[in-house]
Amino acid sequence: MAIHNKSHRNSALRSILHSNKENLKNKSSIDFKKPDKSFILLKIDDCVKQLKQLPDESVQLILIDPPYNLDLANWDNYGNYMEWAKTWLDEAYRVLTKSGNLVIFGGTQFRDERSGDLTEIIYHCRHFTKWKLVNTIVWYYKNGMSAHRYFANRHEEAIWLVKTDKYYFDLDSVRVQYSPEELEKALRDPRLVPENVKKGKNPTNVWEIGRLNGNSLERVGHPTQKPLEIIRRFVRSLSYPGSIVLDFFAGSGTTGRVCIEEGRHAILVDNDENTSSYFNKHLENMQKINSDKKFNFVIVDNIEDFLNSLSSIDSFNEAEENK
Repeated sequence: MAIHNKSHRNSALRSILHSNKENLKNKSSIDFKKPDKSFILLKIDDCVKQLKQLPDESVQLILIDPPYNLDLANWDNYGNYMEWAKTWLDEAYRVLTKSGNLVIFGGTQFRDERSGDLTEIIYHCRHFTKWKLVNTIVWYYKNGMSAHRYFANRHEEAIWLVKTDKYYFDLDSVRVQYSPEELEKALRDPRLVPENVKKGKNPTNVWEIGRLNGNSLERVGHPTQKPLEIIRRFVRSLSYPGSIVLDFFAGSGTTGRVCIEEGRHAILVDNDENTSSYFNKHLENMQKINSDKKFNFVIVDNIEDFLNSLSSIDSFNEAEENK
């Protein structure tokens, strides 16, 4: 029986749902205690199968980079892309908290009904679901492939969807610092709040972040690996310390690594067996680059253990607060 069908008898679920009753709309990361360790669940399986095992409204951030149906490998081939996408879009809506966020990487390369395309996903969400579109983020990069029959592509898009208007968003955690000259000018602008100016500026919805080249130290072997910086910006701004981040197209496992570094818990799902080795490589790189820092994390085997682990942490914290 799926966990969400026995929700009233699951202590882990009750604990998670209790924590979600608070209004997180006006909170930021400083309002939350960073956990002593992160719990990570990695499953090599079909995404919808694993999604059906998750409790209702249990995930704060869903961050996914779906296959684009480009036949890059066996995980990138679907007969009808949107028929398949509808199944995980519906399950994602169910498992996301009311304050939660969904980010989908993609592009606008539609050619036929088999294509993976954000335009089709947005159309479906707008007309057939309750999803609300907050932003389209443009990831701009200078390095890329040349082209002769069209303008060479130098960007990808990501759409940010929510269930309600009470979504969590921590702008302060991702502000970009002004240069000394920019800061002086901004402080003289009567339209701007000096307190916010000193924190830094809004990064806008156009992010200039370089793509990973072939010899990048971040590389773990996955063909469509995203840079740590872009994943970190989403994790910091759209989830809070101690919350659950779900990536059910985990690919290289980058989301899991960022969650460990940022004090979040992560559920990673992918049907590619290589994801395990990619993620292990990430862990090796993480420790190598940060040799003077110890990262505490526990990898668990199944969703029940994952939820029960989080429940025990919540129970301990609640007891400490009531002392």
